[in-house]
Amino acid sequence: MKKISVIIPCYNVEKYISVCLNSLSRQTIGIQNLEIILINDCSTDNTLSLLLNFEREYPNSVIVIPLDHNIKQGGARNVGLKYATGEYIVFLDGDDWIEDSFYEELYD
Repeated sequence: MKKISVIIPCYNVEKYISVCLNSLSRQTIGIQNLEIILINDCSTDNTLSLLLNFEREYPNSVIVIPLDHNIKQGGARNVGLKYATGEYIVFLDGDDWIEDSFYEELYD
């Protein structure tokens, strides 16, 4: 099965990002089938630290891209597109979460 690239722009989502990341780790399609691209858009809170912890937990499925300056959500998504290698590409926001079977159902 080919991977799904999940691009998530993140700016000051420290309060919400754990719920988002946990929903990705529980996907029934398997995190090994996801390529999770987290773009830290110059957050001024603890967002980057949380993203890096998630990358350390799932190094084969997660990449964190820290930006040097804030380029807003659309710009961050465009950066993520440059890294995406999955058969399918989806966008998710850092303050959102998805049901456990969402990507499996989408892929099927």
